[in-house]
Amino acid sequence: MDDRTRAPLHVTLISLCGLLALWWLAAWLGNDPSVLPTPATVARAIAKEAASGKLWLHVSSTLWRVILAFGLAMSVGCALGIVLGLMPRLNRWADPWVTVLLNVPALVVIVLCYLWIGLNELAAIVAVALNKTAMVTVTIREGVRAMDPGVSDMARLYKMSLPRRLVHVIWPQLGPFVAASTRNGLAVIWKIVLVVEFLGRSNGVGFQIHLYFQLFDTAMVLAYAFSFTAVMLLIEYLIVQRWERRANAWRAI
Repeated sequence: MDDRTRAPLHVTLISLCGLLALWWLAAWLGNDPSVLPTPATVARAIAKEAASGKLWLHVSSTLWRVILAFGLAMSVGCALGIVLGLMPRLNRWADPWVTVLLNVPALVVIVLCYLWIGLNELAAIVAVALNKTAMVTVTIREGVRAMDPGVSDMARLYKMSLPRRLVHVIWPQLGPFVAASTRNGLAVIWKIVLVVEFLGRSNGVGFQIHLYFQLFDTAMVLAYAFSFTAVMLLIEYLIVQRWERRANAWRAI
C-alpha cells in the first residue's frame, strides 16, 4: 500500500470513534438490546468470555485453521499461477478449470468437502483452501504475464537454470502480486473459515456464532465477531501492510 494513500493514525482513530458513536446512537434509538446491544454491552461480553478462557480457545482454533488454509492456498495457487503464466498452451487448456473454480459458490465447495471427506478438520481446511486457490492462481498468472520481458530474455541469454530464474528473476517481480494475494486471501479466508465452522466444527469463532445465533444472543454473536476481526486487523496492520510496502518498494526507485 502506498504511504500517500494510507490514512494517518489519528485519522484512523477518529474514524473508528465515529463508528462507535454511530453504533451507540443506533442502539439508543432502537432501545432493544436483543436486536442491537450497545458497544459497552458487547465489551462486557468480550471481557467475560476472555476471563473464562473460552474466547482464547475459540479464537486460536479459528486462527489455526486460517493459517493452514492460507498456507495451502498460497502454495498451490502460486505454483499453478507461475506454471500457467509461463506455459501459454497449458494455460489455454487449464483456464476453463480455473474459471469454474472461481465461480463455484464457497458454500457448495464446503458442503461437498464435508460430504466427500467427512465432518473433520481435513475437510474444513481443504474446503477453505479450494475456495481461495483459484483466486491466487489468477493473480499470480497475471503477474507472470506482466513481468519485464527484457529481464527474462537476459536470463535466457545467460542460460540461467529454472531454479535460479525462479529465485532471481521471476519471484522478485511477483512480489507486489503475492502481496496483493496475501491481503485479499486473508480477508476472504477467515470469512470462509467462519462458515466452515458454522456448518460442521465443534469449536472456533464460527461455531460460537452458530451457538449464540440459536440462543438469539446478539451481544455474544457480536463479541466473537469483533474479537476475531480485531485479531485480523492486527495481522493486517502489523504484518501484511509492512510486507506489502517492502514488496512495492521498487516502484519508488
